[in-house]
Amino acid sequence: MKLGQLRVAAGFAAIALALTACSSTSTSSASNATADKDARVVVANFRAPVSNWALESDDAYVLSIAGCLETLTKYDQTEKKVEPMLATSWKQTSDTVWEFDLRKNVKFQDGTAFDAKAVTSAMNHVLKATAPARAVNPKTIKKVEAVDADTVRVTTPAADPLLPYRMASVNAGVLSPAAYTSKGIDPMNHCTGPFTPVSEKSGQSLTLDRNENYWDGDVKLAGGEIRYITEGATRATQVQTGEADISMSIPATSLATLEADSKISVLKADSPRTSTLYLNNSRAPFDDVNLRKAATMSLDLPAMAASIYEGAAQPATGPFAPSEPWANSDLAVPAVNIEEAKKLVEASDYKQDKPLEIIAITERAEFAGVGAIIQEQFKQIGLKANVVTKSYGSVEPDVLAGKYDMILSQRNRMIDIADPIGFLQADYTCEGGYNLSHYCNKDYDKLISEALTENDQTKRNDLYRQAGDILAEDAANVWLVNEQAIDGVGNQVQGYVQDPLTRYVLTKDLAKTK
Repeated sequence: MKLGQLRVAAGFAAIALALTACSSTSTSSASNATADKDARVVVANFRAPVSNWALESDDAYVLSIAGCLETLTKYDQTEKKVEPMLATSWKQTSDTVWEFDLRKNVKFQDGTAFDAKAVTSAMNHVLKATAPARAVNPKTIKKVEAVDADTVRVTTPAADPLLPYRMASVNAGVLSPAAYTSKGIDPMNHCTGPFTPVSEKSGQSLTLDRNENYWDGDVKLAGGEIRYITEGATRATQVQTGEADISMSIPATSLATLEADSKISVLKADSPRTSTLYLNNSRAPFDDVNLRKAATMSLDLPAMAASIYEGAAQPATGPFAPSEPWANSDLAVPAVNIEEAKKLVEASDYKQDKPLEIIAITERAEFAGVGAIIQEQFKQIGLKANVVTKSYGSVEPDVLAGKYDMILSQRNRMIDIADPIGFLQADYTCEGGYNLSHYCNKDYDKLISEALTENDQTKRNDLYRQAGDILAEDAANVWLVNEQAIDGVGNQVQGYVQDPLTRYVLTKDLAKTK
């Protein structure tokens, strides 16, 4: 391990503590049954590709889950640290320059060489995107260049101690040069991973075969299929019927049924994911901070967690879970105060002439019930609202454009990079690329700018805490419950390791018994 790696590993010891609660669980590999080398598995995934496989988009997660797309570094969810993947080592040569040494025994699935030229081409394609990725964009990476065939140099605009974490983002994945076409990205046969995409049914599924020449050794499965099933209840049903071998992100409403099924293992892990009622801060009525506070005061979060989530989630105290080292331990679950909330509503400019709209995304089956509770509890304080159910993909353009009132959604705050800076920057800074709330506070932005270049983890955690306190004080959103990651896995599956960051599913060690 080079000096840069040692520095990064030591500097992020606190991150390991934070993610201990997110530790992965796995299916047993102790079964006496023999793995079938001709077996294939079906994965019911909650996400569907919607951007023609653009790597700067969330489509990259589908390719990573499918065992196709790989990155220079990898965040190991068991060891809780960044480890080598397509790069064998890295070092920081100055405050703003990092160099990555590439593996020499890797080829793309189309037979072309994996080298520094291919890496720089792939990275620059993402950096030039019209809608840049949250973790990898021109604000975080200034330049990527080949030093020689086996070395890539990355220059950042300012000191960035988290760059190795950014290189583990799926948006920093590398495809063969032939994948980048005038019609979009073509991942077929152009990855480096253990599985090769061979066909796709548009809007339905991606089929993959074993990569017989995988650089990291033998692949146990013959192949697999990733099905795009955005409705949580359907994912739960498919693993019960055997149509799917693995169903990801099972809704809490299906948990009891799956746990009673002896043919299924239900895997759970605490997750850095908070179900949230996003409020559009950019237009009336929620451009009024007092009305946002009234919305928070009206909701009984402990009752919601106990009923809708059936105890599989904890009521939220703010934007972070209490167990995280950057959370303010003094924050409590917001208390219900109907009378005070009514006064705030009455003192505002809000008029009940037209009901507000709460969008409950269909990807999370429980949100329809959550929305109904919010609708009823809002009535007590004089807020009139209707609930509509829509897929997230269908509403995202309007939400990002600020054309909505409220949306029930959830976000894994460690998914961009395994540190909250990605979430805090993308979701809440004035120019954040994923600022669904359209929130803007210059004091908050200043804290995030300081955190971006702070090398000391303890000091950075304190900056994160201060930023979280501002979000809570401004009632930017209503943070409802801290969730668990719940996957359903058929008992024939061996070697499945649950990833709370939802990056890795089809791996070389995944197997299925006869």
